[in-house]
Amino acid sequence: MAFKQGVMNSDAQLDSLTMQTAGATKITRMYVVKQTLTPTAVGANTTSEQTFTVQGVQLGDSLDVNKPSHQTGLNIGNVRASAANQIAIQYVNTTAGSITPASETYTIGGMA
Repeated sequence: MAFKQGVMNSDAQLDSLTMQTAGATKITRMYVVKQTLTPTAVGANTTSEQTFTVQGVQLGDSLDVNKPSHQTGLNIGNVRASAANQIAIQYVNTTAGSITPASETYTIGGMA
């Protein structure tokens, strides 16, 4: 698989990146946002999708979220752009008690 060199604009932002392989789609935007999120409690042995405002996210973006700390029994199941400037994170609680994910600065990466 070969990669085409990206083009930088005057603000040193990647304008585009194209993978030269069959069926590849041109990447038109890439970003990383560090933002404090304050989730609510997730009930015992259940999942909870919670939404947060994150400026710049667009519907259809491919997202990756990094929760900076470990909490026993708590996982992130899915992340999606649920609307313009909004992400939805599915928290998974595998314990017999309620867990409130820590309020902390998440790293949110996205591309389209």
